[in-house]
Amino acid sequence: MRLLGGWEPAPLPWLAVVAAGVWYVVAASRVTRRVPTHPWQQSRTWCFLAGLAVAAFALVGPPGAYDDVFFYAHMTQHILLTMLAAPLLVLGDPVLLVLRASSAENRRRVWVPLLRSRVVRVLTNAVFGWMLVVGVMGIAHIPWIYDSFLTHPALHDYVEHSLFLVSAVVYFQPLLVPSTGTRHVPHGVRMISLFTMMVPMAMLGFAIFAVPHLAYPYYAHVDRPFGPDALADQHLAGILMWSASMALGVVWLVFAGYHWLEDEERRTRRQERVTGRLAPEGRA
Repeated sequence: MRLLGGWEPAPLPWLAVVAAGVWYVVAASRVTRRVPTHPWQQSRTWCFLAGLAVAAFALVGPPGAYDDVFFYAHMTQHILLTMLAAPLLVLGDPVLLVLRASSAENRRRVWVPLLRSRVVRVLTNAVFGWMLVVGVMGIAHIPWIYDSFLTHPALHDYVEHSLFLVSAVVYFQPLLVPSTGTRHVPHGVRMISLFTMMVPMAMLGFAIFAVPHLAYPYYAHVDRPFGPDALADQHLAGILMWSASMALGVVWLVFAGYHWLEDEERRTRRQERVTGRLAPEGRA
């Protein structure tokens, strides 16, 4: 109960979350007013707002309040940002929202050239995204780098958190919602990427769990008001990384598989309609 009652008095993350939420709602309302026959889907809005809520909870809620005290709280924060907040934000499809909410001139002069640029093509490459998110997660948990982030609060709060969230958004964007102007990734490649991404995450969690000694010295010197000792805390963090990354990874794998089946059904219906139109001509 003491853990759940901890919240971090950090105004900047709250300001960023509120600003992003207000921008999204205003832009979605503009799109709906502009084209009432094709309104912005509420499901996208709820996904984006849910992603912001998860990010806020991870950064200023109990995981953020105790991330410099308990390893498992810090690991929970990383998992929430990477495997839940980021894909929910992506499902809100802010890229498409920007395109639809912008004027025709801004789309032509700014957004379309940007989406067709070489930088965006690299960022939306499935292999690059996989290497980025796995690399950030792996490098950030190298003991001396991990401890360095914790001993420098500014780096921890603004650099590390941003790296986790941004790298995960880059990874999930072409896999869950390939929006207008971004690279099309075949469904099979999406499934392979989502499946194989779980492997290094689980291996990292198992490695942290299996280490018989304290691998992260920082946690040996913190004042623990309650909870497990440093080594038990490390083992719990490894279990969380191992199990939660696998569980959430399966969720997004199933999501991608479901949309693959939907696309195949739509393709089949289109082919049937074309065949139905051509059949009478063929008999004639």
